[in-house]
Amino acid sequence: MSTNLKYLSLGILVFQTTSLVLTMRYSRTLKEEGPRYLSSTAVVVAELLKIMACILLVYKDSKCSLRALNRVLHDEILNKPMETLKLAIPSGIYTLQNNLLYVALSNLDAATYQVTYQLKILTTALFSVSMLSKKLGVYQWLSLVILMTGVAFVQWPSDSQLDSKELSAGSQFVGLMAVLTACFSSGFAGVYFEKILKETKQSVWIRNIQLGFFGGIFGLMGVYIYDGELVSKNGFFQGYNQLTWIVVVLQCLFPWSHSCNNSYFLIWL
Repeated sequence: MSTNLKYLSLGILVFQTTSLVLTMRYSRTLKEEGPRYLSSTAVVVAELLKIMACILLVYKDSKCSLRALNRVLHDEILNKPMETLKLAIPSGIYTLQNNLLYVALSNLDAATYQVTYQLKILTTALFSVSMLSKKLGVYQWLSLVILMTGVAFVQWPSDSQLDSKELSAGSQFVGLMAVLTACFSSGFAGVYFEKILKETKQSVWIRNIQLGFFGGIFGLMGVYIYDGELVSKNGFFQGYNQLTWIVVVLQCLFPWSHSCNNSYFLIWL
């Protein structure tokens, strides 16, 4: 039964991450009339939806009692400010990472992005060894070497790409730097979050509420700094359509993998 559950979890996670990449890439390259939706606002909306979803899960764990829900949130968040502040670091990094993913998919094709982003497995493994003192076996290190080789081959230009390389080199470099930075930020934040979870007894839903709270604050700061003029001119939800909301919902589901370090958790099953 546990084996079937593992494969089911694997299938759901693969479907979710793949659909997120494809829909996000399509939404960022789709040509429509009017202004395109702002990725910074999409990150904020995803964080708010994540908070709402986690509150509902805590409500369910509290036997659907509003009084019990209020007591849990008050005791676990408001009465433990230092524990809550610990989540500010990974939350800020995750917010940066989510914005970088939009930049990467705006400048890279979905296949190149998806393969290159798997370097987060390598960065997470390295941070786990250094921060959590984990030990990796020979086959695990060999898997990481194969992963690095695969990423290198993906970046190698084919004959069909040589003619257009000069025209797209700038955008490809921007996309590559964005996804590499996201890989390192994902690795560090994932291991840091895992360390916090192991050191405390708070549920992962409470921790995700704390992550979403700081993520929303950092995200709003990004909206104000980088897209403040556009928001004041065309509104916060400019360019939003059904596809945009699908991307936001999928991105809202994406942070659930923070608690299990996403693909890093799966590769060692």
